[in-house]
Amino acid sequence: MNRVPSAVAGAVRLADWGVIRAHGEDAAAFLHGQLTQDIEHLDAEHARLAGYCSPKGRLLASFIVVRPAADELLLACSADLLPSTLKRLSMFVLRARCKLTDATSSHEVWGLAGDPAAGWLATAAPGAAWQRRRLGDGSVVRLPDGGQTSRFLLLQPAGATPPALPALDAQTWAWLEAQSAVARIVAATADRFVPQMLNYELVGGVDFRKGCYPGQEVVARSQYRGTIKRRAMLFDTDASAQPGDEVFHADDPAQPAGLVANVGVGPDGSTSALVEVKLAAVQSSTLHLRASDGPVLRLARLPYALPADTD
Repeated sequence: MNRVPSAVAGAVRLADWGVIRAHGEDAAAFLHGQLTQDIEHLDAEHARLAGYCSPKGRLLASFIVVRPAADELLLACSADLLPSTLKRLSMFVLRARCKLTDATSSHEVWGLAGDPAAGWLATAAPGAAWQRRRLGDGSVVRLPDGGQTSRFLLLQPAGATPPALPALDAQTWAWLEAQSAVARIVAATADRFVPQMLNYELVGGVDFRKGCYPGQEVVARSQYRGTIKRRAMLFDTDASAQPGDEVFHADDPAQPAGLVANVGVGPDGSTSALVEVKLAAVQSSTLHLRASDGPVLRLARLPYALPADTD
């Protein structure tokens, strides 16, 4: 059972996040043709989880996308991927009336957690995951819960008044992020996963009804042909871990069975890791971190169900 103390609450400035701004008459149409999600029909009341894939269908970055205005979109992503992602996206703008800029210096990204956060937000608190509300000149997005703890992402102008909430440790936020089992791509995991390996189609990260985008054929083929053999699953461990750490199982010590996507340390010192892993390895043997005789990974419960054909 996943352990999420009810006392986990507060606000933390997410220094490891950055913001890309897309502005212009064609901004939504351009991003619609680049990302795994429907961006053209994104309205002001919702946010989107979206992936940006290579032509081989591997996730190069992941975004939380909001649309403050018809001709403006903000894409929150891992700061360590922002420069390369912005450069790559900009290569494909061509004649589209869309300007892409690094808006990290003009925007702050905050993580808010727990009932006190909902109380502070008051009527600006979205009630369901991926809903968006306006807060002053900023945006509040309700994220999927971390265990039983509510989470919100706040994007506000730089220099705005910080949330009037207790300070939340960055590692605790990372732990809640892992507990939510909604993976965020970072530099150590870029170009490693097809979206389904991270359960993206189960958490609202892929729209299979939209048109083409880079890697779309690979993503669609993974969905509709055969059983998906790799998934993101939650584990607890007593050891420290980092995104990009390999996972092994005792029956095949020479070949990695998976890769750590996200990890965090809870307030009680427990470590939760969201790991992309071969399902056969989970079913057949004990998994270990970094080596076949490394620290043991203990399987925890996902907050959502996997499809029956991947159990």
